Order: sequence, then structure tokens, then C-alpha cells
Amino acid sequence: MTLNNNCIRVGQKAPDFCAIAVCDQEFQQIKLSDYLGKYVILLFYPLDFTFVCPTEITAFSDLHSKIQNLNAEVLGISVDSEYSHLAWLQMDRELGGLGDLNYPLVSDLTKTISSSYNVLTEQGKALRGLFVIDKEGFIQYSVINNLDFGRSVDETLRVLQAIQYVQTHPDEVCPANWQPGNPTIISKPNEAKDYFRSI
Repeated sequence: MTLNNNCIRVGQKAPDFCAIAVCDQEFQQIKLSDYLGKYVILLFYPLDFTFVCPTEITAFSDLHSKIQNLNAEVLGISVDSEYSHLAWLQMDRELGGLGDLNYPLVSDLTKTISSSYNVLTEQGKALRGLFVIDKEGFIQYSVINNLDFGRSVDETLRVLQAIQYVQTHPDEVCPANWQPGNPTIISKPNEAKDYFRSI
């Protein structure tokens, strides 16, 4: 598996895109830059009508209200057409479909979005790439799984909350396994000792 060498990195501006998506059983044009002012979770997945993918997609949908309460939105993206997305959405969950979904599924039939985020495989599928983009349009977090195992919605929410915390508290950083309400570290040598003495 060979990805391109022009990979984007955390801290860089997220590549903008404009594409057709299925939202509320309707086709609509989605532009990433229209989401400036909100955090965005980009959820790349390999293909419609597969096995791990519906478990991830519906898990994010089930917690969508919690995500929105954090001033964030989710965009699911695969290399399938909008017609394939629509057919999958119209299939019941009990049959491996998605049913009603609370966020758009974007069609990347040309594979330009997957390529620009460096998740496109030589076989033409997208790896399970997840990117958290801040409200200024910069990538703050990225994780890429191989095809056969899914990602954690709870961990994504934890990371999103950590990003938001440090962006609003510039003198603090979040230690390993930080959860909202847990102590943070003051990012100054003397003050940081208070945290390390407490653990």
C-alpha cells in the first residue's frame, strides 16, 4: 500500500473540497469551507455496503447531538457515488444498512478528496482516516486505521474536548487520558510541578 508523499500534517490548513453529499435523503453540495466557525470531524471509510463501516457511521450518528453540542459537525466520506450512499441509507440497520443518518455522506467518486487527505490506497479505497479540524480550518488531530478495524467515537469526543480546552486555555496542556474536569498541566516549568506532585 503506497500513499502519496505530499501528505498533510497536523497543524496545517485542511484541504478544502466541494462535492455532492446525501443529507436527509436529498442530494446537496457540501463545501468544507462553509463549516468555518465550527469544528469538523472528517470520517473517511472504505466503501458502502461493507461490514465495519456501518458500525462506525451509525455510532457517530447516534452521538451526533453530543457532537453538535460541542460546536462540531461530522462529514462521512467514501469513494462511492451519491446514489450508492442513498441506497445504503434507505436500507435498514438490521440488514447492514444505515437507516436515517444525522449527518451528510459525501461522495468522493473522483477520489480527489481521499487523495488530498492521503488516505487513498492503491486499490482505490479510502483507509479509515479521521481528522478533527478546528473552527479556523486547521487540522488538530488525525488518525488512520487500516481497513479491518474500526475507530472509537468516545475517543474522538475526548480528543475534540481536549482540543477545545487547550485552545481556550493557552497556558494549559492536557495529560494522557485526560477527560473533561480532570486536572491539566500549566505549561511552565515551575507550575507544571504542581501537577506531577499530585499524581
